[in-house]
Amino acid sequence: MNEFPGLINYWIVVFLMMAGFYVVISQGNLVKKLVGLGLFQASVFILYITMGNLSEGLAPIVTEGVTTYSSPLPHVLILTAIVVGVATTSVGLALVVRIHEAYGSVEEDEIHAKDLADDDALFHERAVDAEESSV
Repeated sequence: MNEFPGLINYWIVVFLMMAGFYVVISQGNLVKKLVGLGLFQASVFILYITMGNLSEGLAPIVTEGVTTYSSPLPHVLILTAIVVGVATTSVGLALVVRIHEAYGSVEEDEIHAKDLADDDALFHERAVDAEESSV
């Protein structure tokens, strides 16, 4: 049981990953899917930061008597990933706004139904045009 406190970050990562994955799979609302992706992304950030931390490691500042340093590279990479994640989320939200303007809904089922209805109408229109041109 002594190892549990050292593994708590990993348990949090697993919980957040599964929660985010569940939201992405179970929800039909596109905005909720983006929230689930953000949750999943946050769990990956926590995982990388946890792996980059050494027990008893100090900040990489050269001082006398310090021999174990934590690597700053995972933290720097995560800062970059956060910026990319915010940009990706904003693009996703912009796409959701455009989808709402085009289809009048952000629910997957309604979007698919309208898209199939449009395809059927187009197919019927082309069939009528082909029939008229063959006569």
